[in-house]
Amino acid sequence: MTKLLQLLEDDCTLTPDQLASMADMPVEEVKAAIRKYEDEKVILGYKAIVDWDRTEREAVTALIEVKVTPQRGEGFDRVAERIYQYDEVESVYLMSGAFDLTVIISGRTLKEVAQFVGERLAPLEDVTGTATHFILHKYKEKHLIFEKREEQEREWIFT
Repeated sequence: MTKLLQLLEDDCTLTPDQLASMADMPVEEVKAAIRKYEDEKVILGYKAIVDWDRTEREAVTALIEVKVTPQRGEGFDRVAERIYQYDEVESVYLMSGAFDLTVIISGRTLKEVAQFVGERLAPLEDVTGTATHFILHKYKEKHLIFEKREEQEREWIFT
């Protein structure tokens, strides 16, 4: 069954017939397994990876290192739950090392991201420090390579 999950993770647009053929399983077994995975929350959803730089949409993505005071009996879970409730937050990870949580957020502008960090994230009880890193260019995400855009010809004007 891990073969089926791997196939879905690689390309969730594959049809049950295609998945059955690739996983060497009967189609009905594939359909039943997918239903079971969805019901048991093994499969949480299906997403497209979009290269937003190729669209008109302006967006800024930031990785924020967050230092937290863990709570007795709850560790980092309570503060992580508070953070992931915000609409701007795409991902939250518990980390080992110099900081505790990695928070990935998106906004329309650098100012919007900075306001989120300064006004909503940093003031949270139990947050003791943050460091924000803006993502300048994506090269690869979820095993998919973002292809280079063809250079547009520049027009030089000399005066």
